[in-house]
Amino acid sequence: MKNKPFLATLTLSASLFLAACGSAASDSASDSAATGADEPIKVTLGVVGEVNEPWDYVIEELKEKENIEVELVKFTDYTTPNNALAEGEIDLSSFQTEIFMDNYNKDHGTDLTTIGYTVMAPLGLYSEKITSFNELKEGDTIAIPNDVSNEGRALILLQTSGLIKLDPKAGLVPTTEDVIENRLNLQFRTLESNQTARALQDVTASVINSGMAVDAGFIPSEDAVFLEPVTEDSNPYYNVIAALDEDADNEVFQTIVEYYQSEGTAKVIKESSKGSQFPVWDQAE
Repeated sequence: MKNKPFLATLTLSASLFLAACGSAASDSASDSAATGADEPIKVTLGVVGEVNEPWDYVIEELKEKENIEVELVKFTDYTTPNNALAEGEIDLSSFQTEIFMDNYNKDHGTDLTTIGYTVMAPLGLYSEKITSFNELKEGDTIAIPNDVSNEGRALILLQTSGLIKLDPKAGLVPTTEDVIENRLNLQFRTLESNQTARALQDVTASVINSGMAVDAGFIPSEDAVFLEPVTEDSNPYYNVIAALDEDADNEVFQTIVEYYQSEGTAKVIKESSKGSQFPVWDQAE
C-alpha cells in the first residue's frame, strides 16, 4: 500500500512519455515506407522487468539485417503495458500469457491479439524461510497474485503440489473461494503480481511470476521451492507477442515475430534463463 503514490506518479509519467514515443514510432514507420529512405523503421515494444536478453539479441539482429529498430519500453506491472498498447502508445508487447491477455480484453473491451508465441515461463513458489514446500506448517501464509488469471494459476500450482484441492467447476480461473480442501489451513494474501516477491519477508512463501522472480534475484529452476510443471496442458500459459487486432498482419511486426522465433533466440533463452524458460512457438503451431 505504501508504494501506491509513487507508482501512480510513475505510471502517469510513463503514460506521457509513451504517448509521444508511440506516435513518433508510427510516424517514423510511415515516413520511411513512403519515401523509401534508409532511415530505420522504428517500433516500440512493451516488456515487464529489466532482464530481456532474448529481446536484446533479436533487436541487434533486426537492426543489422532488416533496418528495423525496436525500442524496449519497460514496465513494472502487468496492466500498464496493455493499457499503453490498447491506446496506441506502444506498437507491440511481449510479457504476458495468452490467458492473461484474453481476460484483459474481456474486462476492458479491447482487441489485443496474439501475433506470435514466445516462451513458457513456469510460475514458482519461493520462500526465505523454508527450502521445500513440504516444510509448510499449519496456518502458514502464502502470497499469491490477485489478478484473475494469475490468481487461478497460482492456486492450480498449489493444488499440483498437493497442498490444496480446488473445485473442478472453477476451471482455469479459480479464486480462494474455490478451495475445497486445505489440510494445513494455509492462509492466502492476494497482492498485485509485482508485490508478491516483495512480500517474502512477511509471509512464509510467495507465488511469483518468472520475470518478477528473476528481477528479484532468483533463478527459477534452482531457487523455487516448487516450480510449475510444463505439460501438454500448459498452452494457456504460453507467453505471446501482442498487437492490436487491426495490426495483426503488419509485415514489419510479422518480421519481428519471425526473428524472435529463431534457433538463435532459442539458444539465448536457454542460456540466459538457466533452463527456467522454454521456447514454445513450435508447440503452439
